[in-house]
Amino acid sequence: MIDVTRRISNTSPVWIGTDPVEYTTPVRIADGAVVNVGTITMGTHTGTHVDAPWHYIDHGIKLHEVPLETWVGQCVVVDAIGATTLEPSLLEQIDLTGVTKVLFKTGQPNDWQSFPLEWAVVDPSLPPYLAAQGISLIGTDAPSADTLTSKDLPGHAALAASGVCILESLALDGVTAGRYRLVCLPLNLEAADGAPARCILE
Repeated sequence: MIDVTRRISNTSPVWIGTDPVEYTTPVRIADGAVVNVGTITMGTHTGTHVDAPWHYIDHGIKLHEVPLETWVGQCVVVDAIGATTLEPSLLEQIDLTGVTKVLFKTGQPNDWQSFPLEWAVVDPSLPPYLAAQGISLIGTDAPSADTLTSKDLPGHAALAASGVCILESLALDGVTAGRYRLVCLPLNLEAADGAPARCILE
């Protein structure tokens, strides 16, 4: 198993305007309690996370309505280091037979010291190409399918129109391009816009 999940800590960089990560232990054995119990505060798009369609479409389905099969299955990791946009040309030489998930390794480090300002984004031509190949999920080591300051979210919109879900902020540094089985298990939050996920490649 290869863990491709970014570790979450109180120093993890987060999206501007969202709650910082705060893990505390208000109940402690050292203070006389029987057990240690922690409390976590963080945004739903902290670290490695999935986007439910409702995150970017007001009439989109919410996280608990996304089929579990969307997050688990055969995938291919694509070496996209150096690319500024994720386009169909990156997949032209790759056999996608039997693959239902595509993960793009763009060169983002596994540990961010500060939140990145630029990254490779999804070109609107990519989602319909993926859908035509039977791909139901796109993943990336970047924090978003669109730029940091995008207001119209063209990548998200194209993915929504094509029925392709999104997995973001993967830790792919050190992962060799090729075929794997992806197991991505987001928190089972009812009516949520997204959630952190523990993701492994087998």
